[in-house]
Amino acid sequence: MARRPLRIGTRGSPMALAQTGMVRDRIAAAHPDLAEPGAMELVVVTTVADKVLDRPLSEIGGKGLFTKELEQALLADEVDIAVHSMKDVETWLPDGLVIACILERDDPRDAFLSPHATRLADLAPGSRVGTSSLRRGAQVLMHRPDLRIVPLRGNANTRMKRLEEGACEATLLAIAGLERLGLADRAQEILPVSAMLPAVAQGALGIECRAGDTAVIERLQAVACARTTIAVGAERALLAELDGSCRTPIAALAQIDGDALTLDGILFLPDGSAHWATHRTGAVADALAIGREAGAELKAKAGETYRAKLQ
Repeated sequence: MARRPLRIGTRGSPMALAQTGMVRDRIAAAHPDLAEPGAMELVVVTTVADKVLDRPLSEIGGKGLFTKELEQALLADEVDIAVHSMKDVETWLPDGLVIACILERDDPRDAFLSPHATRLADLAPGSRVGTSSLRRGAQVLMHRPDLRIVPLRGNANTRMKRLEEGACEATLLAIAGLERLGLADRAQEILPVSAMLPAVAQGALGIECRAGDTAVIERLQAVACARTTIAVGAERALLAELDGSCRTPIAALAQIDGDALTLDGILFLPDGSAHWATHRTGAVADALAIGREAGAELKAKAGETYRAKLQ
């Protein structure tokens, strides 16, 4: 009897399909038998986040709406693995599922796009910056309180089209996503992390599967990146300590140099009027503990001021 193909679940946006194609090609390169015709199959799953584009994610259930239907397909044995942007993955996974593999991270920084200015600093006062990200909006307002944040949802192509149509004067997108779409030349400026700290796990792709599928998990280790897995683990540990959600503007980036790990994290008020930061260093072996301690530090610094502002 013919072997069933490895079924790869993905959203249907151009970005998701490009990313899933990258993952499929890396798996095929690592396992020649899976490079044979018909050995792998893409299964497109439409998520709520793809259907509801006129409301901010924070109002309709959070970033988990990018992954919920894919996870349901995994649990129903309709797909064998699901490819996610790790920044869209909820802090806690459903029972029975695991992130089996995180690929080598691409550039985690954000890009500034605008037909009106070559730098965020050069935008005219009162200009509208379109974004549905509370993290991006808070950091823009922290540096430029004279700007206006307006909601802008949809995939990267849709947001760039709306920018061209005049829905806003500028927007921000992950440079990794633009590179995967072959559109990196659309960026006027790549913002340094000192000015725009990325989202937790930005630039990293993860592969989710059923916890009991040991043969699949073993295969995926061939395309996993240990350094990225450690760094993303530290960032997600910080997020978990803060009970972070799509309603919480949080930024974090872990970087590894030899056996040392550095973690920067910031918790913001959504209007950018206040923020609390942490900078920690330690051994790579202690990455998860560093993340938890950084999250606890931010929670203590923000205290009741933060919780009261979010009510």
